[in-house]
Amino acid sequence: EIQSLNLQNDNEMLNINQRLQQIFGEAINTAYPGLENPPLTVTPNQQAKFGDYQCNSAMAMAQVMKAKGRKISPREIAEKIVQNIPNNELIERTEIAGPGFINVHLKRMFVSKLLSSLLVNGVKPPSLKKKKKVVVDFSSPNIAKEMHVDWGTQFGMLIAHLQDKFPNYLSVSPPIGDLQAFYKESKKRFDEDEEFKRRAYQCVVKLQSKEPDFIKAWNLICDVSRNEFQKVYNCLDIRIEERGESYYQDMMTAVIKEFEEKGLVQLDEGRKIVFAPGQSIPLTIVKSDGGYTYDTSDLAAIKNRIFDEKADIIIYVTDSGQAVHFQVVFAAAQLIGWYDPKVIRVEHAGFGVVLGEDKKKFKTRSGDTVRLMDLLEEGLKRSMDKLKEKGRDKVLTPEDLVKAQRAVAFGCIKYADLSHNRINDYVFSFDKMLDDRGNTAAYLLYAFTRIRSIARLANIQEATLRTAVETTEVLLDHEKEWKLGKCILRFPEILQKITDDLLLHTLCDYLYELATTFTEFYDSCYCVEKDRQTGEVVKINMCRMLLCEATAAVMAKGFDILGINPVERM
Repeated sequence: EIQSLNLQNDNEMLNINQRLQQIFGEAINTAYPGLENPPLTVTPNQQAKFGDYQCNSAMAMAQVMKAKGRKISPREIAEKIVQNIPNNELIERTEIAGPGFINVHLKRMFVSKLLSSLLVNGVKPPSLKKKKKVVVDFSSPNIAKEMHVDWGTQFGMLIAHLQDKFPNYLSVSPPIGDLQAFYKESKKRFDEDEEFKRRAYQCVVKLQSKEPDFIKAWNLICDVSRNEFQKVYNCLDIRIEERGESYYQDMMTAVIKEFEEKGLVQLDEGRKIVFAPGQSIPLTIVKSDGGYTYDTSDLAAIKNRIFDEKADIIIYVTDSGQAVHFQVVFAAAQLIGWYDPKVIRVEHAGFGVVLGEDKKKFKTRSGDTVRLMDLLEEGLKRSMDKLKEKGRDKVLTPEDLVKAQRAVAFGCIKYADLSHNRINDYVFSFDKMLDDRGNTAAYLLYAFTRIRSIARLANIQEATLRTAVETTEVLLDHEKEWKLGKCILRFPEILQKITDDLLLHTLCDYLYELATTFTEFYDSCYCVEKDRQTGEVVKINMCRMLLCEATAAVMAKGFDILGINPVERM
């Protein structure tokens, strides 16, 4: 019931769009009770003259009814919907425009109360009846190939090379600094020297039968790799639980047995394969030589995540090239009865490739794959150049300068990646991402720092702001205040959308829109009035200072979700 719903839980942010959908859903059900699943679309209005939100259900409903042989004009449907809108706390008035758009004007007092509640309670996510456990499979670096083949062959090759190059590796830790170079040397020998190739294959067999010396060699190589990866994770502020392919090694046998016992395995020229319903290609769970494949380890991993990790949501982040593979794995896991997609959400979040400025695959001058660590170091160098060019080294302490350098460098690289639709390929350009104009982390970080400094420069104490939050109404009389207030309150809608489709560029676009809407507001509405001659603060508009605070709070939460670390001084 709408009346009693009011603000469900006072300290979480209300999703205005969802609330309007509830209200219109009820109006449609009252107006047209027989209509199954009526089309329900509510969108924010870009142009203020058309109101704040728009409900576009009438046009789609007219189509649905026409298909059933009832001809009613969308305008008439819109009128009937409007007549049946229940009493509610947020709609001031509606008007019908064009062929049947319903424009909604929100109550200013209601929006003002929502902003006050955001300031009192902080930016909170929507509440859940029960917390959900999410397992994200990501990063998947190839040991010895830096982040960017079957672990057996690769390790055999590396171990054979290790034995030749550092014969005393068991007693003295081998000084492999550059694993990339070490890998290339061993690959060259593997490709050119038949004898070496034969030894590499023998090493694989010994490794898989768990001979102690070979396990030790394998661990040594993993450790060198791990240290390299850790440097990257530290820069990007990522905490990860390592679950390599070997982690699932022992579970694979049980998985094969389970598929066999349920009669789901077919033999094909010595291979054991599984066909899942609706999928044209099978999974190969055992190769003809008895070895396991990625299919086997991915099945073992999904089973482990469902039954041992007890995940409610499992997300696989890899390049889009693996989309079909995951589709088949998920179908097989459903076939054998491990999960019901209505209960457990299992999804592949695929991404495109990074291109160089020539729109071709991103490579170094010598044609090698670009190492992520080199990219991050280059980013640090360029962000420092940029800060010095702006004379920031003259005004910041050395410590603050380094903080700003890291925030800009790593923030810009992450943001450039996240602000594109992940499904598409994108062109990597340092110049673009470090530009402080346009939709970049550099622009957003500067905007954020500026908002945060307004109160500081006006000498307003934290305690004064806290008191104002409790006592001052956030009035929204000026059109730019109104526009900013509504923009701030769209945050829960954005969170809902990115949770549904796992596309983070929507959040980036929103933060950019919020920052530009704030700039419009700041340019038109003074927050702090100063004496022209002395620079003394004459008057502070506390209500507008609260809008600054609310904007900064939402931006900070947005940065937090994107993994960007803002700084107080830039």
